[in-house]
Amino acid sequence: MGLKYVPTTCPYCGTGCSFNLVTIDNKVVDIAPYQRSLVNEGKLCPKGMYAYQFVNHKDRLKVPLIKRNGKFIECTWEYALSTISKRFAQYIPDEISILASASATNEDNYTLMKFARGVIKTNNIDHCARLCHSSTVTGLGSTLGSGAMTNSISDIATSKCIFIIGSNTFEQHPLIARKVVQAQKNGAKIINIDPRKTATSLQSDLYLQIKCGTDVALLNAIMQEIITNKWHNTDFISKRCYGYSELKNEVLKPEYSLESASTTTGVPIDKIKLAAKYYATSRASTILYAMGITQHTVGVDNVKALADLAMLTGNIGKPGTGVCPLRGQNNVQGACDVGCLPDVFPGYQPVEDSDSHLKFKDKWGFPDEICDPIKGLEITVLMKQLAEGVSKCKLMYIMGENPMISDANIGHVKHVLSNLDFLIVQDIFMTETAKIADIVLPAACFAEKNGTQTSTERRVQRVRKAQEPPDKAKPDWKIITELAGKMGYKEQFPYKDPSEIFNELTHLINLYSGMSYSRVSKPDGVQWPCPSLTHPGTPILHTSTFNNMPNNRSQMFPISYKTPAEKPTKEYPHLLTTGRCLFQWHTGTMSRKSPSLETEVPFAWIEINDKDADELKITNNQVVKVKSRRGEINITAKITSNIMKGIVFIPFHFKEAAANILTNNALDPESKIPEYKVCAVKIEPLGTS
Repeated sequence: MGLKYVPTTCPYCGTGCSFNLVTIDNKVVDIAPYQRSLVNEGKLCPKGMYAYQFVNHKDRLKVPLIKRNGKFIECTWEYALSTISKRFAQYIPDEISILASASATNEDNYTLMKFARGVIKTNNIDHCARLCHSSTVTGLGSTLGSGAMTNSISDIATSKCIFIIGSNTFEQHPLIARKVVQAQKNGAKIINIDPRKTATSLQSDLYLQIKCGTDVALLNAIMQEIITNKWHNTDFISKRCYGYSELKNEVLKPEYSLESASTTTGVPIDKIKLAAKYYATSRASTILYAMGITQHTVGVDNVKALADLAMLTGNIGKPGTGVCPLRGQNNVQGACDVGCLPDVFPGYQPVEDSDSHLKFKDKWGFPDEICDPIKGLEITVLMKQLAEGVSKCKLMYIMGENPMISDANIGHVKHVLSNLDFLIVQDIFMTETAKIADIVLPAACFAEKNGTQTSTERRVQRVRKAQEPPDKAKPDWKIITELAGKMGYKEQFPYKDPSEIFNELTHLINLYSGMSYSRVSKPDGVQWPCPSLTHPGTPILHTSTFNNMPNNRSQMFPISYKTPAEKPTKEYPHLLTTGRCLFQWHTGTMSRKSPSLETEVPFAWIEINDKDADELKITNNQVVKVKSRRGEINITAKITSNIMKGIVFIPFHFKEAAANILTNNALDPESKIPEYKVCAVKIEPLGTS
């Protein structure tokens, strides 16, 4: 029997952990540690440990499927691609939308992006960054000049104060949490801000239990306390920032006094004061945040306020400092980098900029025009327009996304997807979204293809093929390449191997221009920006200048507190917030096909404060009905004192009690992200589970 170890990168969160896929006779059977990784040093979380279990699951999609009379039947690739090609030809570019995937490789996503803009001629391309970190891309882009994590994961261990807000890091990004523990052992103070007392809260030195949606009020109060005590870094501000006077005038307003902020947020005065002191007076403070900050109608405001806090204290551009958004999916950073957004080409070059447009038209060499220099529609905006009957979209192509579980207000999503003229889904399992498609294409999973992905710390690393895809399944980039050829663009998609795609994209993305396939194939990959082949990569951004900002200075923004789109009412008295748990992942497409993970957490629950439970006459493990203005679910109650009174929590992994049936699809006006984290609900007892 042939035993092999194939080093690769984890397909779950954005940390970018490496491990060895163990194969016997070229079939994946296990995972073994990869000790050479700088990121995780051979350690893994449970999801990484069992990432092999879904690879050869019996339910993998194996052949193309086409729906006839409401049922799927098998068909050949030739027939499937010919049918899709003919369907595309029936519509103008504005009538087509493409959804890329933060779970797929850079090469997969780049190929699909090029297909959308060059073959279909549309900028209607987006992916799930719209649902998790579009607020970061917009907020940090406008303040610091780059919507990416400023420092490295290993750098967190050198911090003297770690300010964790809107992130249950110990469950969402366990190997990043390991660096938090290392910092704490070296004397760092850990601050955690969350409506729930989580595993992260239990590790912290200072826990601030906050009302959902009041982050700006708290952050402004902290900044008021810092300025009042003269803890702000006047030298950094004068030399490297714009907008301090305007920021100061805002945060010194009476509504952000300690007393007012405490009333608004629910956080005691002494804890606000201590958080300000810890963060501002340490020698090096870093901010970690995730979707608890971004998934709001004020998500961009939240991100800008965090950037303001870092700039105010000079905690940018040095070891142990920075603003560190922790990316959700394994390649959400890479999917953004390679241009799977409606307003930018690869490397964040605006589609509306004439020079950028001409550059890509010339480099790609299409015999006809590419997309118009007009930004496309964000997927969340498109869904709203479809629901309102004002969208032109009639055909949608979805690669590796499952909006029937991941999107807010699922009832609305099902309605609009079901009413498209034609829906194509490309995935590894028959997801809830694939079930309503007209054609389903079987894709290769991470263990069955080569390529690269870019982690939350901007590290580009290899994904390596360990076995063949099941039956007729193919890598995503290969499917798109063949479809482009079928539509008359074979010369523009000549790829025989992902390395050819990677080399092409490095010539178009300045951030990647110093990378080569061989360089990123080394154990630690390369962090962007990497401008030349001799450049080592960049572990810390903004060390001396803010390169993409006017006069290389960062921009402070005065942010006023705004309330969420929904507030508690007599009919809907509780606020729902959603999130992840340690043993499951996002829509469950992979994790729920892993027996070890599914055994640990096989069903959903709702966390209810014990005092609320007493008032509602609900007991532990009782089945309750949870209802919002958008829908209702039945779910098992978990009674706890670890969540703030008036707040309830549901993990969003479970189709049987999908949290996003309830959530609000109200959007941030800038980033167009839905408000997943604040949703008014009512709860009614039903029975016992």
